[in-house]
Amino acid sequence: MADDTRVPTVIADGVHVIYKVHGTGARKGGATAALSRIFSRGATPGMREVHAVKGVSFTAYEGEAIGLIGSNGSGKSTLLKAIAGLQPVARGRIFSHGQPSLLGVNAALMNDLTGERNVILGGLAMGMSRQQIRERYQDIVDFSGINEKGDFISLPMRTYSSGMGARLRFSIAAAKDHDVLMIDEALATGDAAFQRRSQARIEELRERAGTVFLVSHAINTVRETCDRAIWLDSGVLRMDGPADEVCAAYEASSRAGA
Repeated sequence: MADDTRVPTVIADGVHVIYKVHGTGARKGGATAALSRIFSRGATPGMREVHAVKGVSFTAYEGEAIGLIGSNGSGKSTLLKAIAGLQPVARGRIFSHGQPSLLGVNAALMNDLTGERNVILGGLAMGMSRQQIRERYQDIVDFSGINEKGDFISLPMRTYSSGMGARLRFSIAAAKDHDVLMIDEALATGDAAFQRRSQARIEELRERAGTVFLVSHAINTVRETCDRAIWLDSGVLRMDGPADEVCAAYEASSRAGA
């Protein structure tokens, strides 16, 4: 029997996400042809619709860590963006408790600014006060580990490797408690020590009634970090259940299709 005392944090009700992309022929014909299309009010050649998420429904609860798995292009990142309010929903509805925070490897920090400045800006963007940022600054730097081989925090972020940038982004986000924290691949970029710190921080968030979504191609990371997994296949929810069972089914399907 289901536990009716659990508190929902995110409800996805028949969610469809459709967006438009330009094909390879979208720019052919030069400026004259483009002006002709504008004045003729014709459809843009090469434009196509992508139905990225197709009727997905689920409910997430306080204290859950949910892994989103599936092949490239299955709709995982698009679904997270929709939950965060960054991607419009074509049909269906999403209800959330508080403001979900999306942490992606490509999350917007400023490459020309130092890591130090980005810690401040990132903290302010998450709603922390300057005093809170000052108090947590050293913990953020230490957690990220980017200063272990030099004073990288004082260098522009464009000098960082992709892994260093992703670790700093996670460290900034992890400095604050979230009702719903969504992580897109960030844990895959760190070494074993960073992954252990990240997993411990996720456990802390869950203990404080937070909900964590983790998108990862590393199935073992989902097994170790999450108690539940959602498998998307070409935008369709294929399976939703205990992480071990869903990951095993996904791996079996991948082997069968290899």
